[in-house]
Amino acid sequence: MSTRFSTDHTWARLDADGLVTVGITPHAQETLGDIVYVELPQAGAEVALGTPAGVVESIKAASDVICPVSGVVVEANASVQGDPALANASPLELGWFFRVRPSKPDELDGLLDEAAYQAGL
Repeated sequence: MSTRFSTDHTWARLDADGLVTVGITPHAQETLGDIVYVELPQAGAEVALGTPAGVVESIKAASDVICPVSGVVVEANASVQGDPALANASPLELGWFFRVRPSKPDELDGLLDEAAYQAGL
């Protein structure tokens, strides 16, 4: 599955192992500016579509990370917590935030493809 996007400026990618990797979009990163702090959910935490699952702080503002899918967090990206600049440099790859075992995989169908997301900006 290709990367899908929410109107809350998060992205989700269904990986081959059935887990969903989540992060913020390049647009969110650009709007926030230099990210200096990331608070992510711990493994085992339950997250729900449309609810806050973390916080990012930049030199400009703090913002909730709104979860694009429901499920249980299986991993938080320790690298981005230790070096929040990864979210600035590589929001779609190295700067991912957490991985979820989805409880409702069909929620991914409600997310936007890149063209629809870009059209809504």
